[in-house]
Amino acid sequence: VQLQASGGGLVQAGGSLRLSCAASGRTFSRYSMGWFRQAPGKEREFVAAISWSGGRTYVANSVKGRFTISRDDAKNTVYLQMNSLRPEDTAVYYCAADIRPGVGPTVVPYEYDYWGQGTQVTVSS
Repeated sequence: VQLQASGGGLVQAGGSLRLSCAASGRTFSRYSMGWFRQAPGKEREFVAAISWSGGRTYVANSVKGRFTISRDDAKNTVYLQMNSLRPEDTAVYYCAADIRPGVGPTVVPYEYDYWGQGTQVTVSS
């Protein structure tokens, strides 16, 4: 499985970005997917996750009400819509795939099997 994240950039506080994560393979619809982020000098932290069916989503408290995760299985893509961005949202954002059948989504990084390369999000004040 290969994951390609895109959509990052520089935005002013209060602005919006939509991140995309395109996955290879024909079994994408079976994967739970997650988004994590890592700011300089900090540990990687959970942002959002969505189950393989799309029926369950988890969002970190720090972004709840501002970020939304969704998926389009026809396009093998998972999205992270980020609204009302704040300077503290500045980080490299990573998408990840959990290929365990029938489980998830999980907020635990080590339970994900594949990771994308990351996309930089910078929010200016």
